[in-house]
Amino acid sequence: MRLRHLPVTALFLASFAAAQTPQTAKIPEVPYVPTADTVVEGMLKLAGVKSTDIVYDLGCGDGRIVVTAAKNHGAHGVGVDINPVRIQEARENARRNGVENLVRFEEGDLFDADIHDATVVTLYLLPNVNLRLRPKLLKDLKPGTRVVSHSFDMGDWKPEKEEHVDGATIYLWMIPERK
Repeated sequence: MRLRHLPVTALFLASFAAAQTPQTAKIPEVPYVPTADTVVEGMLKLAGVKSTDIVYDLGCGDGRIVVTAAKNHGAHGVGVDINPVRIQEARENARRNGVENLVRFEEGDLFDADIHDATVVTLYLLPNVNLRLRPKLLKDLKPGTRVVSHSFDMGDWKPEKEEHVDGATIYLWMIPERK
């Protein structure tokens, strides 16, 4: 069987399954689609990332958002991804860019991640995942934490800002004060 003739979804699942053990096997809900570098930088700019920030990327893929936040803005970063292959790629990306001292990558489910230290959270998920994640963001994050999403909004939670970068829409929300 030639892999190049399999549909993209089948290739994604096959590569993911090959890296799993029976104890860790969880199928990602979101396929890995890398964010363009211009969009990454647009997301970080929209969030106003600076060296004092701790940027969490939920569903980090190859780690490019937290690596860029560290390399270009001096921020600390944490990437969370359920796929161990992506985590290996992210760690290698950090090493290649000389930012291993500023970032770390955790293999795990983004719904279980401890995100309370974040000052910025970045997302490139799917609409239904964003909506299911919204209560966790509002509960776990401190007021004033910035949340930036590539392509997908949060339903009736209106963004503070919306911008377009190279054909992509990016959204910014601020975690409100608790009542």
